[in-house]
Amino acid sequence: MTKAGNIAFASSIISLALAGCASWPRAQPMPISRVEIPNAPIAISAAVTVPPGYTTYYISGALAAVANPNAPAGSTDRYGNTETQTASVLAQLKKSLDKLGLTYGDVVAAHVFLVGDPAMGGKMDFVGMNKAWAKEFGTPEQPNKPARAAVQVVALAAPGALVEIEFIAAKKVP
Repeated sequence: MTKAGNIAFASSIISLALAGCASWPRAQPMPISRVEIPNAPIAISAAVTVPPGYTTYYISGALAAVANPNAPAGSTDRYGNTETQTASVLAQLKKSLDKLGLTYGDVVAAHVFLVGDPAMGGKMDFVGMNKAWAKEFGTPEQPNKPARAAVQVVALAAPGALVEIEFIAAKKVP
């Protein structure tokens, strides 16, 4: 056989092999894994692993909606305390998740920014934030817990806002 014949023969074999591989069933993506924190008093995971085969979504931070429009602009009374604001922020983020076809169960990481509450001497209300958080994560209806960081900041974009949260979510590629 000539050199050109060998190349043509090898190309035919490779093409047949590749065509056969294309008809094999695709491997299903591995599930997202969550490393639980034993006896954790808060609904978060120590770590979350997203394997190949998932689309990652970065959800912008959200602030609370106005809870009391009669309260002075720029006051915490306008948006409520940390627990009230956290519940409102999570509701705002749920709307973003819904638009993407996602749920709280698809959230793999969250970053929580808390302003010190003037009613608490300028300290962040971590307990109040966790009360609202625990109604959406780590429940019997929605057991998935994302990895999470919570930090105190000096201020947020809206005067009177005490809470901003951003999400990272992941879902299997169809």
